[in-house]
Amino acid sequence: MPSNEHDQNTRPPTDYRRLRKVNDRRQVWMVVGGLLLGGGLIYLIFGKWALGAGLLCLIPGAGLILFLWGMLAMLERWVSD
Repeated sequence: MPSNEHDQNTRPPTDYRRLRKVNDRRQVWMVVGGLLLGGGLIYLIFGKWALGAGLLCLIPGAGLILFLWGMLAMLERWVSD
């Protein structure tokens, strides 16, 4: 009886690597979205000319983050193969 009860309570193993990839992807998009959302706040507070100047910094910053994340993702695939 105890072994049967144990079989009912067992769970499949958790795929931590897949969960980490999903969380990493979410975090990257949240950071990029936060940077670009900051542009909306700049516009509301300082106006359209300040938004243009702010986006000159925010967009390359978001691009740099995406580029580095992509490079690390490609490196991870290359190492795992």
